[in-house]
Amino acid sequence: MKPKIIYLLTAITLVLAAPLFAAGGKTYEMTGRVVAATGTTLSVEKGTEKFEFAIDPATIKGSAELKPGSTVTITYVMSVTRVETPGVASPASSP
Repeated sequence: MKPKIIYLLTAITLVLAAPLFAAGGKTYEMTGRVVAATGTTLSVEKGTEKFEFAIDPATIKGSAELKPGSTVTITYVMSVTRVETPGVASPASSP
């Protein structure tokens, strides 16, 4: 096969497989009362607990209308930004 065809097939495969890799984790839903809402954060109270979420106003429909005291139902995913394991040496510090 010609290299151009191989590159084209590889690119098509990656484009079609991208949604599989980009799939987020399990989604969760919660209903609560808005405590505070700014352009990029949302604080929701459910019972006695308060939860804070980062939001993207460009993708969250109706984020401009979030007012303290209103009841909302939110759908969210949990994601990890950093993992530390105490007592385990990192590869860079190994002898």
